Amino acid sequence: MISVESAGRTRCRYCRSEHGSVVADLGTQPGCEYFPPLGDPGPDPVFPLRLWLCADCGLAQLADDTAVPEDPQGTQPEALTQQADDALGRLLTSRILPAAGTVAEFPSPHGGSWLPRLAALGLRQAPPDAPADVVLDCCFGLMHAEDQETAFRDRAARTRPGGLLLVQFHSLASILRRTEWNAIRHGHYAYYSVPAMRTMLAGVGLTAFAAFWFPLYGGTVLIAARRDADPDTDLATLTEREIGCGVLDPVAMGAFSAAVRSDGSRLAGWLADERRRGRRVYGYGAASRSVGLLHSSGVGRDLLPGVADVSAAKQHSRMPGTDIPVIGTQDLVTAEPESVLLFVPDLLDEVRAALPGIEANGGRWVVADEVLDGKGQVS
Repeated sequence: MISVESAGRTRCRYCRSEHGSVVADLGTQPGCEYFPPLGDPGPDPVFPLRLWLCADCGLAQLADDTAVPEDPQGTQPEALTQQADDALGRLLTSRILPAAGTVAEFPSPHGGSWLPRLAALGLRQAPPDAPADVVLDCCFGLMHAEDQETAFRDRAARTRPGGLLLVQFHSLASILRRTEWNAIRHGHYAYYSVPAMRTMLAGVGLTAFAAFWFPLYGGTVLIAARRDADPDTDLATLTEREIGCGVLDPVAMGAFSAAVRSDGSRLAGWLADERRRGRRVYGYGAASRSVGLLHSSGVGRDLLPGVADVSAAKQHSRMPGTDIPVIGTQDLVTAEPESVLLFVPDLLDEVRAALPGIEANGGRWVVADEVLDGKGQVS
């Protein structure tokens, strides 16, 4: 474990600088990967959650090292699979991927390996710890590293001279643009912008030369890097756009702290209004972003009697920091709710196709982001 605290001062997880500031204080939050048994009355432990922005390398990162209990039990959504296929197609079209050679992949708690796809294209897996022609961190694994400097150096070391490193990340610019403070969570230590990623890659001898933007999670970026490359114009444009969004500006990122209070209040008010109208509301998606939102809203099972999730391992537990049960998808259909609050917008098409019984029974899907925007529109 790397300590980011030094004599009361925060040190950057990448460049070790002490120049920076806390740009968002999200209060205390429960661990979002540990789902207590339904019979466990709690209270659940909570931990400080603060975002710190390094003034030197531009990395946004958790300010605190906290030993949070984790038991990842998620199921990879179809949206993530489709995005991987899209990304690979764009890499092939751009002729960035080599036609042959070796590939190494850094694993992620989120799963979603690219190795089978690349094997089908003729790239063979490199021996353990050997340099490879293509090195992958495409499933959001990098952000789980407490020591970001070591993580970047490890990936650079696996990339042979002339080789290609691919890194995918949920863009800090999209998180900031949508004020998605609940995308910040324990266990995700780093939040990357394109300009910061370019700086960090340069620090380990690699040059980012291409970037691809995808709509997944509101904005996901895939960066391609190698030694001594020439950046293309799309990368320059995306870099300027993100800087303009405020990813390097501590004042701009202060919006997160205020959103914690307003979003929690807005969600609780919407659920109370639905109950007054006689509509039974259930949730869908026991994902990390729903944990912080529900905890901050103070909502319990009186307003939200269950959150459905496809992961069997999460079922028969409860949402961290609340008394709300996690139920199965068939239990959701059987309950015949008038409204289903969807916490992960990217899953909308997937869940509507998988659970036609919701709408067949007269129910509606409501995207949580719309509620937080004050719209509460029917989807």
